[in-house]
Amino acid sequence: MLSRPHFIRIFVAVLVFSTMLLAGCGGSGQGASSGPVTLTWFMWSGSPQEVQAWQHDASLVTQKYPNIHIKFETADFNNYWTKLETEAASGSLPDIVSLQSLRTAGFSSALRPLDSYVQQSKFDLSAFDPGIIKGLTSQGQLRALPYDFGPLVMFYNKDLFQKYHVPLPSANWTYADFLQDAQQLTHGNDYGFVATSYPDAWLPFALANGAKYLTSDGKLDLTNPQLADAFQNYAKLVYQYHVAPTISVPQATQAPSLWQAGHIAMVVDGPWDLINDKQTVNFKFGIVPLPRQQRPVTLTAGSGFGISATTQHPDDAWKAVSVLTGADAEQYLATQGRAFSARTAQQQYWYKNAVPGSQATLQQAISESAPYVTTSNWNQASTLIAQYGVNVLSGQQTAAQALQQVQTQAGGS
Repeated sequence: MLSRPHFIRIFVAVLVFSTMLLAGCGGSGQGASSGPVTLTWFMWSGSPQEVQAWQHDASLVTQKYPNIHIKFETADFNNYWTKLETEAASGSLPDIVSLQSLRTAGFSSALRPLDSYVQQSKFDLSAFDPGIIKGLTSQGQLRALPYDFGPLVMFYNKDLFQKYHVPLPSANWTYADFLQDAQQLTHGNDYGFVATSYPDAWLPFALANGAKYLTSDGKLDLTNPQLADAFQNYAKLVYQYHVAPTISVPQATQAPSLWQAGHIAMVVDGPWDLINDKQTVNFKFGIVPLPRQQRPVTLTAGSGFGISATTQHPDDAWKAVSVLTGADAEQYLATQGRAFSARTAQQQYWYKNAVPGSQATLQQAISESAPYVTTSNWNQASTLIAQYGVNVLSGQQTAAQALQQVQTQAGGS
């Protein structure tokens, strides 16, 4: 949950449906309701299939706790965050909030800490990858339980590599290898890579080159020369080497969508898209760790479910969230390809349906990854980076100039 950096196709509609659920567990000092309770759960969805997956997991809660009603609301990925910010500002958040790890800091004050629930119910956090637990923790308190996570890796179109007689990338390839491959794969309407100005796409390259985007005390730090140099080098893929197409209007889901069309050889993406890609694209593909630079590193992000600080039924919401992130729910999501499970034992079900080599690639990437830590103003900063970064990719503005603008407007918190 980079994404989903992290990372999701658009389903242009808002769907509201009702499903029976229950919750109820000690932890807030308010007893769980014994009668019918209605909870609202808001989650992004990119397709009818994703909605069906959430319906299934809602039914698991129904089976265990049949006296809670859940009003499920969904929106496409971009509209989800716009609406969530509005609801947070007005104090009208749904009872159950879906959250990306990279946005945890920005919404932490609107979410109820879960630590007391975890302790009193003896909920086993050790069953989850520790990186995503850290990613969903803000101000020293756990804000959501994770359902998925994953490292950013390189997806590559095997058919294009074969078409242009380029050897497939290896697990230990370098940035020089990547650039050479991208150049050899760029012909006519085919491009070696797709680059976007969203920080999710280029920050892993920056970190691998030794750059940082936060200060030692967790403040936004976009003006350091190493970060600007890394972004500038990334932009050269578009305006100097011409191995990536020019994108004039950045969108969070744009790069994966272009790659799925079959004329882009490589794209940075996460495991949340892999099995859906396997079912929908008309070419063979694989994944490989990001190219090595000064050090092997990538970013890991994920998503989970939290409880609104303003809910009238916190104990009921806790029980619902604990089932939605339980072993059965995550096993189903992994089997369907909806999520690379945050529970390590359930990841095997995802691997069974993945493309060959996925397990080795993800295990290596996870071992080399760092949590995608952000600031309370990251949502604003990320949007501004994408906006001003368009001119960096086109060569009309330097990375240093664009990042200075973002730092000035977003502030240093």
